[in-house]
Amino acid sequence: MYGLEQHFLLDPSITFLNHGSFGAAPKDVFEAYQIWQLRLERQPVLFLGRELDNLLRDSRKALGDYLNADVDDLVHIPNATHGINIVAHSLKLKQGDEVLSTDHEYGACNYAWDFICGKVGAKYIHQPIALPVHSEEEIIDQFWKGVTEKTRVIYLSHITSPTALQMPVVQICKRAKQAGILTIIDAAHAPGQIPVDLRVMDADIVFGNCHKWMLNVKGSAFLYVRRKLQDMIEPLIVSWGYNSNVETTTGSRFVDILQWTGTKDPAAVLTVPVAIQFMQEHNWADIRGECHLLLRRAVEQICDLTNMSPLYPLDSGLYSQMGIAPLPLSNLAVLKNRLYDEYKIEVPLIQWQDKQFVRISVQGYNSRKDIEALVRGLEILLPQVVI
Repeated sequence: MYGLEQHFLLDPSITFLNHGSFGAAPKDVFEAYQIWQLRLERQPVLFLGRELDNLLRDSRKALGDYLNADVDDLVHIPNATHGINIVAHSLKLKQGDEVLSTDHEYGACNYAWDFICGKVGAKYIHQPIALPVHSEEEIIDQFWKGVTEKTRVIYLSHITSPTALQMPVVQICKRAKQAGILTIIDAAHAPGQIPVDLRVMDADIVFGNCHKWMLNVKGSAFLYVRRKLQDMIEPLIVSWGYNSNVETTTGSRFVDILQWTGTKDPAAVLTVPVAIQFMQEHNWADIRGECHLLLRRAVEQICDLTNMSPLYPLDSGLYSQMGIAPLPLSNLAVLKNRLYDEYKIEVPLIQWQDKQFVRISVQGYNSRKDIEALVRGLEILLPQVVI
């Protein structure tokens, strides 16, 4: 790999193969974050009262350039879960309406839909996408079987959290647009791990994290809403931006009502441009490619060890820097604890329906040595925990 471990703050005694859960910021990005915090504390009234709107616009402009979106169609939010709550609360769902998703979605976002749909009598549908999966066409065919005349919203993860499956969102959004169905994409794991072009995706609403694969610090995410739909968005927290006559307005109602929700530390979202710059300076397309090859090697080795088949083709575009390798039915809690306690390996082990697997994240700070440590730990421990 590229020897990027020197740029990160991660504990060198830990084999860290879990970037997908919370990310990890480079030293330069974290230092920039602390500089913003210091500037805030030195003159908080000047910073928050007179400088912040322009600084936030600069940050949104850098993010918009990165994602190919207009600066006023994006707003900073703390995390992806915050994004789905804004959107779900804003929709005027009615009894009998259906929100169609898959059975691969992130639990916290599922709960948000359950809460909203439960209040109004709408239905949140988890359309099964079976594993193993072999092609994008197969995913689309399976998913579209869930569309009915009552489907009002399609909600999909761009890259799923439990199964690390890259969904064909461009094709699904195009088909949904033709059917007059609103599309909402959870891009929590996408920006930074794969190229994201919001104009090409052509979804109605997208929210995603900057603190994961974009390498920024925690507390930075974004919400994108197509311009013609922004009037339907309502704030979770009503504050000064609700009054369009106040002097601090940005000129965009969408940004105004969501950007200022009371006094908070904006340092994380202001650091987004530095994270983007870090990736650009380190030729991130090449880094992603190397990480993908190392991940493929890891999945192949674990499948050889367990004598099990991969859950999607390893020569496909159905995964990138995060992927899963199947495991025999085991006591996952014991296996996870022993991997960490005895081998200092941080990696998630997942129970999904009737399958178990290890979800491996490979980032620029990882090396072949990390993969060898995981394979060696599994080789020793799996026979001891198999059910």
